[in-house]
Amino acid sequence: MRSVQLLRLSLPLMAVLSLSGCLGGDSGGGGDDTRTGSLTYNGISGLHYTSASRSETTDDSGQFRYYPGERLTFAVGDLTLAKEVPAAEFTTPLEFLADIRERLNSPGLDDEGLRSHQITEQQLLTDTTLLNLTRFLLALNWDETIGEGEGIEIRDRVVRQLNRALPDLTAPIDFTVSESEFTERGATPSPANQLLAAICFYPADDEHCQAPPTQAEIDNAMPRPEDEDLRDPDQEYQEDLKSRRDRILESVRSLEDFDAEAAQDYLTRELDAITTVIGNRYYLGRETANHPASETDIKEAGIRRINGEPDLAAIEAMSTRDQDVVVHSFSWQSATVDYFIAGDSGGESEIIINFRPANSYRWIRKSLRVIID
Repeated sequence: MRSVQLLRLSLPLMAVLSLSGCLGGDSGGGGDDTRTGSLTYNGISGLHYTSASRSETTDDSGQFRYYPGERLTFAVGDLTLAKEVPAAEFTTPLEFLADIRERLNSPGLDDEGLRSHQITEQQLLTDTTLLNLTRFLLALNWDETIGEGEGIEIRDRVVRQLNRALPDLTAPIDFTVSESEFTERGATPSPANQLLAAICFYPADDEHCQAPPTQAEIDNAMPRPEDEDLRDPDQEYQEDLKSRRDRILESVRSLEDFDAEAAQDYLTRELDAITTVIGNRYYLGRETANHPASETDIKEAGIRRINGEPDLAAIEAMSTRDQDVVVHSFSWQSATVDYFIAGDSGGESEIIINFRPANSYRWIRKSLRVIID
């Protein structure tokens, strides 16, 4: 069995802007206040979700519909994954867990002293429950690998097999147990691995979905004659049965094929993609400002949003060279930063503007290069 290979995601700007328009948190549908959310950036299709207003399945793009303020329950078939998840434009497995969801609102500080949600995200990616849950989702993807720009695809065939196997597990699946307990194989496999072993990720009539030949059947079969002229093309010999048995058994998935590093890589790329989408909705009125050294009055730099008002929850700013350019003040209400020139002609600085959009824990950065003429 090959280990899952998670390919790096490229995000062309036009594609990002296109998606951000389709998934805009302020957009409704059908003339009401219904909104479209996405389960991760690239989506997790085939998950059932329920809310106060609907009971449906995430579509082929991993999208769902919701009303502002609703909470969702996510399940794969009859197996519940998360409850009371706040509905939002983007939802990731991090929001599935209440304690992690709360900690996302406490950003870390980077080397420049600015707040960053990505520091907190990376710290949380070591959480055992989160990794158990994510590895399980990766293992349910129809293909063993997730290609560039692809999401997790959980097909109806997988869900049907999962539902049939659930009652026969030796214990319920518990994502909160230790990694070793969750991924146990051998004579007493974990419930999660029992479930995966009961699912065939091939068409129903494929050889891999058949019961493997038993050792007794192999032993009772004839060895393959060395002389090719003596071989019966319609006969399955010992070697044929053994090869078929090996192919079937090797196709059985387990959580070992989707390790913690693969889960962390997957979550990181999805989280970074969401940040890129949100960040590309905002811009500064200009990226470079030129001012004579004699102009010492207060200047203003403003955050703008494509097709809407900025609507910020917080903002902060810093100058990389205070001796040349000084940040005077900033305001999240007006989405502006005030600064003034303090240096001589020939000096310059970069003003880093760090802000958090309303209804999001993510911090976005834009920079203004200030040149003193």
